[in-house]
Amino acid sequence: MATRTDAQSPAPHPADIHDVIRVHGARVNNLKDVSIEIPKRRLTVFTGVSGSGKTSLVFNTIAAESQRLINETYSAFVQGFMPTLARPEVDVLDGLTTAIIVDQQRLGADPRSTVGTVTDANAMLRILFSRLGKPHIGPPGAYAFNVPSVRASGAITVERGAKKAVKATFNRTGGMCTRCEGRGNVSDIDLTQLYDDSKSLAEGAFTIPGWKSDSFWTARVYTESGFLDPDKPIREYTKKEMQDFLHREPTKVKVEGVTLTYEGLVPRIQKSFLSKDKEALQPHIRAFVERAVTFTTCPECEGTRLSEGARSSKINRISIADACAMQTSDLAAWIRDLDEPSVAPLLTALGQTLDSFVEIGLGYLALDRPSGTLSGGEAQRVKMIRHLGSSLTDTTYVFDEPTAGLHPHDIQRMNNLLLRLRDKGNTVLVVEHKPETIAIADHIVDLGPGAGTAGGTVCFEGGVEGLRAGDTVTGRHFDDRATLKDTLRKPTGSLEIRGAQANNLRDVDVGIPLGVLTVVTGVAGSGKSSLIHGSVSGLDGVVSIDQGAIRGSRRSNPATYTGLLDPIRKAFARANDVKPGLFSANSEGACPGCNGAGVIYSDLAMMAGVSTVCEECEGKRFQASVLEYHLGGRDISEVLAMSVTEAEEFFGDGEARTPAAHRVLGRLADVGLGYLSLGQPLTTLSGGERQRLKLATHMGEKGGVLVLDEPTTGLHLADVEQLLGLLDRLVDSGKSVIVIEHHQAVMAHADWIVDLGPGAGHDGGRLVFEGTPADLVADRSTLTGQHLAAYVGA
Repeated sequence: MATRTDAQSPAPHPADIHDVIRVHGARVNNLKDVSIEIPKRRLTVFTGVSGSGKTSLVFNTIAAESQRLINETYSAFVQGFMPTLARPEVDVLDGLTTAIIVDQQRLGADPRSTVGTVTDANAMLRILFSRLGKPHIGPPGAYAFNVPSVRASGAITVERGAKKAVKATFNRTGGMCTRCEGRGNVSDIDLTQLYDDSKSLAEGAFTIPGWKSDSFWTARVYTESGFLDPDKPIREYTKKEMQDFLHREPTKVKVEGVTLTYEGLVPRIQKSFLSKDKEALQPHIRAFVERAVTFTTCPECEGTRLSEGARSSKINRISIADACAMQTSDLAAWIRDLDEPSVAPLLTALGQTLDSFVEIGLGYLALDRPSGTLSGGEAQRVKMIRHLGSSLTDTTYVFDEPTAGLHPHDIQRMNNLLLRLRDKGNTVLVVEHKPETIAIADHIVDLGPGAGTAGGTVCFEGGVEGLRAGDTVTGRHFDDRATLKDTLRKPTGSLEIRGAQANNLRDVDVGIPLGVLTVVTGVAGSGKSSLIHGSVSGLDGVVSIDQGAIRGSRRSNPATYTGLLDPIRKAFARANDVKPGLFSANSEGACPGCNGAGVIYSDLAMMAGVSTVCEECEGKRFQASVLEYHLGGRDISEVLAMSVTEAEEFFGDGEARTPAAHRVLGRLADVGLGYLSLGQPLTTLSGGERQRLKLATHMGEKGGVLVLDEPTTGLHLADVEQLLGLLDRLVDSGKSVIVIEHHQAVMAHADWIVDLGPGAGHDGGRLVFEGTPADLVADRSTLTGQHLAAYVGA
């Protein structure tokens, strides 16, 4: 080892002075010239009320610019396949490092996407079985439920010297079940929901939404095809006529001189309705699909998605289907017990991936779990798995509420993971509301002071003690603790659940009291969603609000999503004696220059597209002639620019009084969205805002029981108080409210608690407590009881 002889320490190396990420003049969404310096290789938490600008600063400015700069290093050809990102509106962005984004976007709900496929664990398992499985059935693809078996034969021409035709056969063994095509379930169509068999086609036998008897493209293809007697009742069809009516292959027919494709009714319905994502369908179409289609487990593969050959090949009496059905914690133990030097590197890599599941609190998941059934918090933690064992350092990890969906018992484990990433020399940026995670931060940036236009400024920068002492909304509420209620409501009845067995539930018998606020809790994976969504959500009179994402384009806004625009358009039409369609930017009233978008988008191929405000309507989205019509002295573009609070006052009385619109606006204000403008695109809303928008929409539905799935996700500590007030108002109005929740403030506020556990996966699925919050705190026999007791200071 060389020794230093100089006593004086050398000057710092120029490369070591870049120890902060500098942001100056950020103006993305509602940010108001935000300028901050974020220390590198530290854990920085961004907090503030929902809609204050946290996501705009962290994801849409810092992470977006980092990704854009990395994408620009690739060739133009490669960039053409990548998402194009515009440069954020910011004056200076210095000191950026490579950003790895772990957000709460739900994983795709494709029926062939599972936990195993999105984490690459399935790929490694397939290689393992192709090497060690007995009997040997083929390469890794033979164990893949996404790969069909293919056989082909025929003549091929070999160009070698003299050309010569050679007869050849080709085989590829895949693992896909031929009956369900790798989906695990098969759909049966209830024909009685498609037509009334006592009527003829001419009498309008079809009962499918939108299929009118005079429609050229739907019903008349069948009536005038020549294959069927249009005047004969369907129940009197011969066997051949029924085959043609229901299952005939696509055939060209002429109807009034126009060539159309005639196809059997069953494949036609499958293509037009069942091939689309159910959540993207209009409500009345979705209701029809739910009535007409039943999904049952595939009888051939028993839901495993795999062919008989793939299931027959085993290692130590375990097939790949058995391995994928195991909890990852059990599968990790099985992999460790395999002692095969020939595949040692593969076993090591697979073991590390499965151990990551356990470490991150997802040991209860099985690899065959469909990825679309994961909650937002689970999806985010699944994405984290590939980063846990990473050797990368000096990168920036960006997390969006990593504690979402976690029981207080699991939050400490998540905090340890964040600190581990930081201690490897990475910069960790976290958007978070939970005080347990804010408390471990090296640096805190508090945005606010309010939401929407009232936010977008930095209210505080510094450490935890400074935040506590500071006079910001977060600082004032940081040490808030809810207390147990003195008086509890009396139930008006009970919803009995008997022998619930969905997923990991073990014959759970429980009575959910009606007319009160019931909170269902337990560690992540204990069976809460399985119990409520599996046994309660589908019942008559139950309105269920899950964590599913709101679907909407940049043309969608709170007014269109909640149905508020309809009464507003009718009110404008009545006041001006014109058609309501004129007051829709997606219909007759749209500006012809931008087709009602307000901006004109220019696609620049692999470079970021450019959007410019439409010169014709100046971003107002409507034709000039439409803006001449007024209601209460305002035109339609001015009404859509109003905030919910302004609009509630505007439509409450006077010339513009519209009770139907006022009711919807009242619900939006009740859920704390008074600051949103009616015409703000849905794509600009934060996760918490979208969930509350969904809650406001469903509050108007008729139904005695309301089921909420973690409504505190994305809510600031101050907003939780408002949510509790809203839940009280809902119960006092006569509804029974069932909340699946981990937040201790909601538990303390409940009239009745149902606690599942004691652990996750096969360690859970049991009822460990039911009773009042006070009894749970006094009992302290469950993890929930211990954490709730500590929270209320009992």
